[in-house]
Amino acid sequence: MNANSLFQIVQQGFRITVGATTSLLETIQDPQKRAKTISELQTELSQKTREWAQKGEITEQEARRMLDNLFRQRGWRNSETAKTSSETEFTPYSTSENVESDLQELTEQIIALRTELEQLRKSKNTQ
Repeated sequence: MNANSLFQIVQQGFRITVGATTSLLETIQDPQKRAKTISELQTELSQKTREWAQKGEITEQEARRMLDNLFRQRGWRNSETAKTSSETEFTPYSTSENVESDLQELTEQIIALRTELEQLRKSKNTQ
């Protein structure tokens, strides 16, 4: 890298910074431009949120399939973990008793899964 190229990179960085600052100041000073910019940002964020949600759903389904395959290969299958995301329903809770009992049930399931995972790890290490 020669000095001329380094100077050009620094100069371009400086120009980008000045341009961004100028745009920011114009946006702050002009109410119409500010409203337009905020609207664009909200639209972009909404779009990105939808994209990320879709990507997260796909990743969740892939991870679920991988775990199901792993459990099938090991000869272990729990009816609770065999449910797919399409079989899992979301039901809004109307009382805190339902939330507490469901939370307790989920906690017990997590404990059972951890115990079985530890047993699988131990049996794998002894082989």
